[in-house]
Amino acid sequence: MPRVAVPVTQITRAGVAPGTETNGDPVNNHTVPNNGKMLLEVRNSGSTVARTVTFRFPTVVDGQAVTPRAVSIPISSTRRFGPFPTGDYGSQLQVDVDNAELKLTAYGI
Repeated sequence: MPRVAVPVTQITRAGVAPGTETNGDPVNNHTVPNNGKMLLEVRNSGSTVARTVTFRFPTVVDGQAVTPRAVSIPISSTRRFGPFPTGDYGSQLQVDVDNAELKLTAYGI
């Protein structure tokens, strides 16, 4: 199946309500439209173990895939990531989660 798209809430000077959370899908994983000015909020809704979010690089170097960037999210914690330069991460940010307890919210600047 294709990756699950995470909608982007555009930040404005007038202010916006919090964006809609997307439940983590560890089977299909996720994509987020990326223009290089996007932030991703990842919340670990679990109360037992830290969870891992992984950011994939779409490029290869000398025919070899670039190692994805994995980050641990502590129990009941939220982390914000970005920006993601399009030259490194592409126009569709690929985000993998290790568990459905991770909740994703994307914001455009």
